[in-house]
Amino acid sequence: MCIRLLVILASSAALVSCSVGRTDFPIGLQDQTSTIEALGEELGREIEIVQLTPQNASAYNIESMDARLPTNLPALGVWNYRVGVGDVLDILAWNHEELAIPGGAADNLPRVGLRVQTSGTFFYPYVGETQAAGLLPSEIRQNLRESLTEYITDPQIEVRVAGYNSQHVSVTGEVKSPRRHALTALPLTLLEAVDAAGGLTEQADARRVTVRRNQQLYNVDLEAFLELGVSQNNPVLQDGDVVNVPELEKREAFLLGQIVRPSSIDITKETVNLTQALTRVGGLREGRADARGVFVFRDTGTGTGAEKTNVFQLNAQTPVAFLLGTQFEIQPQDVIYVTTLPVQKWNALITALLPTIRGVSTLDEAFDDVERR
Repeated sequence: MCIRLLVILASSAALVSCSVGRTDFPIGLQDQTSTIEALGEELGREIEIVQLTPQNASAYNIESMDARLPTNLPALGVWNYRVGVGDVLDILAWNHEELAIPGGAADNLPRVGLRVQTSGTFFYPYVGETQAAGLLPSEIRQNLRESLTEYITDPQIEVRVAGYNSQHVSVTGEVKSPRRHALTALPLTLLEAVDAAGGLTEQADARRVTVRRNQQLYNVDLEAFLELGVSQNNPVLQDGDVVNVPELEKREAFLLGQIVRPSSIDITKETVNLTQALTRVGGLREGRADARGVFVFRDTGTGTGAEKTNVFQLNAQTPVAFLLGTQFEIQPQDVIYVTTLPVQKWNALITALLPTIRGVSTLDEAFDDVERR
């Protein structure tokens, strides 16, 4: 909509290019009222001009996407790995070789372990089918000790997970090696999961990472943890979490009118203020730009009963005004437009007319010579 507004303004400027005191956009408060009302009716939206002052310049700055706030992903607290179906358990009964798992340490071979079956149980000598799924290794150990007490005096049992197969998280999107990552007895944080997937690509947007958990989608600004230390934004993951790192969307602002190099600027990864934006394109065109008419067009959503565009005006007649411009941050899709000096319209008019005037004068002189002869 900002671009369309500027097209209309440019067309209007072309029609009045020979008028004295008119510029590409009204710079005086008195002239602005009627022009803005007419444009608003034509575009079907509310348009408001805001004169930038030291008191209000920073008030219109929009904080980043999530204001670097902590994520609302529920915290897990203390991490405890609970055994699941498919996990492999390594169980050692001290001083009782008859309970040794085949391929045990006595053979100098890797321990085979006991796999938790789909029923959530595993078979153990003397005890039979023993529940494992949903329990901590320490709870399995205690249950085995109690069951073996009937056969062994004060059994010394050690239970650990030898194969973590039941719980995973997935990391997708802009990481170098998207993958499933098994959860273990050690807690797995979001950053560790991303690192295990090869780290972020150059196109990754670490500010807009999402974690899908239990059919709910949560936003996590991982960059806020990396740069600002927001600890909640490096949460511990749980089974079934799906992490997605989105591609960084290019965000631009556009500079038009009487500036040295009209173009767009990339503000994807940094905050740029109005003075910086103008400087990057060479500044105002000397002798042609009207420093009073530096405008920033910004769609702001819904106004009073209609869509709304704010037009911020910076009067940059003095260098101090550019200091004021450093307080006003440019937002994606902003259009910065610098108007033309009224004198330039006179110059353009004279430049266009002089060849014709000279031609007519020459022709008149020729006729006069003929008549005199």
